[in-house]
Amino acid sequence: MKFTLRPYLSPLLALCVALVSIESLWGQMVPSRGENIEYLVTFGNQAPKGWGDDDYTQVFFFLVPKNVREAVYIRVYDPDVGGDIDQQNQGWNTRMKYSVYGGRGTHSDPDARKVDPVGNYRSGILLDSKTFGSEPDYNKKWYTFGPFNPTEGELDNSLGGYIFKLIIQGTSGNDGNLYKLFLSTDMEENRRVEGGNGFTYEYSFRLSKTGVAAQLYPYIDQEVIALKQNNFDFDNDGYIKLYSVNKNGHLMTTSNDNQWTQSSHKVSPGERGKSMNIQIIKTKNFDNDMVLYVTNQYDQPVPFFAVPIGGRPHYNYGRTKITPNPR
Repeated sequence: MKFTLRPYLSPLLALCVALVSIESLWGQMVPSRGENIEYLVTFGNQAPKGWGDDDYTQVFFFLVPKNVREAVYIRVYDPDVGGDIDQQNQGWNTRMKYSVYGGRGTHSDPDARKVDPVGNYRSGILLDSKTFGSEPDYNKKWYTFGPFNPTEGELDNSLGGYIFKLIIQGTSGNDGNLYKLFLSTDMEENRRVEGGNGFTYEYSFRLSKTGVAAQLYPYIDQEVIALKQNNFDFDNDGYIKLYSVNKNGHLMTTSNDNQWTQSSHKVSPGERGKSMNIQIIKTKNFDNDMVLYVTNQYDQPVPFFAVPIGGRPHYNYGRTKITPNPR
């Protein structure tokens, strides 16, 4: 069965555009403040997979609403591999390639939505590309791709805008690249695109400090009746829990070092057409990089949005006998 994002997403995204909230500000940064994730992480292709990256590739999409007419930019914080933030494995020897795509097939090609970099995942038209090594000039600084005319992205009417794709890939070496992204209307500063959003189908990231819950927001469309979460190299570093309007912290299976694991969870009618919330609670005192993705009953990847579609899910206490404590 071919996976598509259904047209009913559009009014939900319109709602996100209309709402003036802090979450609309978070959506331009990836990872967003609301996700409580320290950094995205991609390793060089010679790194041991047990360091926390299964395929040395990360793919993110950026949505620019159709009503945006000004140029947009995709900015990368600390794009090089070396210095204060990145993960060194002996000497710095890694090169990291960033590639921006737009045009037909950027997101609509089925290979673009796979969790593994196989087939035609580089679909679309290459708009810009740059490779970084260990370069002090970019340590803890921003590099900007663009400008891009919004119409250079691929038009997706179901999402209500144009989509750009950024592929980050470790082409050599064995170090870890930690970085952040921002969709901006300014070349020199982070200025949000009104109603913009970022999303991916597989997250590779570094967990935040012990006791801080990382929060991911998979969108569950109207056809999903079951989902399967898959996580890699969690190192048994705590707990992973699932929250929704009908689930109040269901435990998900967690992986050990250099291991994939999965767990299946039913989806009720009331949970469809909404975002769920996966919370990852770190309990051990060491840096931990991991990978996580979710599929539906057809093994098709489910998108994670930086701004949760429909807003953050809140458990409906009214369907049980539990009463929340008064504030």
